[in-house]
Amino acid sequence: MSLASEFKEFAMKGNVVDMAVGVIIGAAFGKIVSSLVGDVFMPALGKLIGGINFSDFATSLGADPTGKEVLVKYGAFLQTIFDFVIIAMVLFMVLKGINRLKKPAATPAAPVEPSAQEVLLREIRDLLAKR
Repeated sequence: MSLASEFKEFAMKGNVVDMAVGVIIGAAFGKIVSSLVGDVFMPALGKLIGGINFSDFATSLGADPTGKEVLVKYGAFLQTIFDFVIIAMVLFMVLKGINRLKKPAATPAAPVEPSAQEVLLREIRDLLAKR
C-alpha cells in the first residue's frame, strides 16, 4: 500500500472528518464568544462599576531600548478568562442537553417473580408458623 493511499484512508475515516468539522466550528464559536465578551459583557461590566475599560488595564515595566513602553496587559488576560468561563458554561449546557437526549425513557419495572427456591422457602416458613 502506498503512502498516498494510506494517508487517504486515514484522512477519510469518519472520526477524522468529524474532528476537523468540530475544530472549525469551535474556532468560529470562539470568535463569537470573544466578540460577545469584548464588545458586550466587558463594556457593560465596566460601565456598571464606574466606566472602567478592562482591556486598558496594564502595568508598565519601563521602556525597551527603542523607547517604547513595555506593558503587562492583565486586562486582556481578564477578558480571556471571561471568554473561557463563558465557553465552558455553554459547552456544559450543550453536553448536558445531549446527555439528556441520549438517556432512554424510564419504563416502570415489571415486578420480579420470586425464584422457585424463594417460593419453597416461603411455603416451609408458612408450615412452620402453623405449628
